[in-house]
Amino acid sequence: MFQENTSASISFETIAPAPGCDESRRHFINHAGRGLLAVGVASALPLAAAQAEAAPVPATGPTDVKLPPLNAPTEPQSGPLPNPDPVDQRVGFALVGLGHLTLEELLPAFGQCKHAKPVALVSGDADKMGKIARQYGIKPSSCYSYQTYDQLKDNPEVEVIYIVLPNSMHAEFTIRGAQAGKHILCEKPMANSVKECEDMIAACKKAGKKLMIAYRIQYEPLNRMAQKHVRDKTYGATKLIQMTNCQNQAHDRQWRHQKKLAGGGALPDIGLYCLNTTRFLLGEEPTEVSAQIYSTPGDDRFREVEENVSFTMRFPSGVISQCMTGYGSFNAKSYAVYAETGTIKMDPAFTYQGLAQERVHAPSGKQLTEKPSNPHKDQFALEMDHMAECVRQNKTPYTPGEEGLQDQRIMEAIYKAAHDNKPVKLPTVSKIDAFRGSPPMEEQA
Repeated sequence: MFQENTSASISFETIAPAPGCDESRRHFINHAGRGLLAVGVASALPLAAAQAEAAPVPATGPTDVKLPPLNAPTEPQSGPLPNPDPVDQRVGFALVGLGHLTLEELLPAFGQCKHAKPVALVSGDADKMGKIARQYGIKPSSCYSYQTYDQLKDNPEVEVIYIVLPNSMHAEFTIRGAQAGKHILCEKPMANSVKECEDMIAACKKAGKKLMIAYRIQYEPLNRMAQKHVRDKTYGATKLIQMTNCQNQAHDRQWRHQKKLAGGGALPDIGLYCLNTTRFLLGEEPTEVSAQIYSTPGDDRFREVEENVSFTMRFPSGVISQCMTGYGSFNAKSYAVYAETGTIKMDPAFTYQGLAQERVHAPSGKQLTEKPSNPHKDQFALEMDHMAECVRQNKTPYTPGEEGLQDQRIMEAIYKAAHDNKPVKLPTVSKIDAFRGSPPMEEQA
């Protein structure tokens, strides 16, 4: 059901309505599809003979494994071994919603995780959930419906709930999850209003639980490299930033085209990447926004939500960021940071795989283009491992609820600026990274 915000092809899962749910959700439930990702399971090789001769495995003690180098010091060297935590020491996650994002990205990403593991599922489609549970070794007793969601409180294996639902449902399931005594990792946008975001933060604080918003770009290595160059002023002070995130969505009356479920159109779905990534690169908060909105007349997709948004943010350092996002144009996901003596480009910048960076400068008066290699780290594994580490080490996540709340405040200002056709001032925030918590481990990034 709940595909992440960078693809136009959507399929949905059926959700049985919880007691008291409204007619809008019932309509959504009744029209949800039943797409299923087929996941292959590899057969184990016969290792009986080798196992018979293997030394006993110690139950405790250091678990890091080291190997001697294969190549001479002058040759390219292998990276460090993954050395994941033993399975019984990893943080258990319950995944709420079994749509595209969960099946295509999140569950496979656990194979790359060092500190996290899937231990429970929540879905309105019992048949699909049973198949997925068997594929990933999740016990039938750890499979829940939306009506029995609150029973997660009785499952000690579950430490974190990852909410992958339509935007309008984030607040309810975050609050219920916190009341069940679990930490929360919630997909973005955080919610549909500032009030909902504040309620989510308050519920987690009251329960003494951590709340993290799934801003995967802030954990991705090439984007973190770009951030470091911006913060270190490798090419002098940043002057201008351009951000673009567009896609052409299917004409299928999906939940993203229904304002009550999505909260808005292109802006909170994919324009959020432009907004949040600009803030992430600079560490600053905008002091003013201006915006324009346009939707193609007669296009049924945009009866309730906007198609295109162009918005500009001004920052205390003088940086101007121009951002464009749209639901009806060909796929484009890129940005460029223009500094005094060089330019940092990311194209693509926001996709799940295949990100690329290019840095253009002239160190000796002759233009030089550098293209660092992509370490190809799974972005979802990185963010889930960060959440797991925060749980184990009692740290505030790098992208906590306050980060999502700040984006929601800015998006509401963008809508107001477009509606009133004039700039909107925002409160000045002088602190760098004012709404972020503990940075991810460098080896993780």
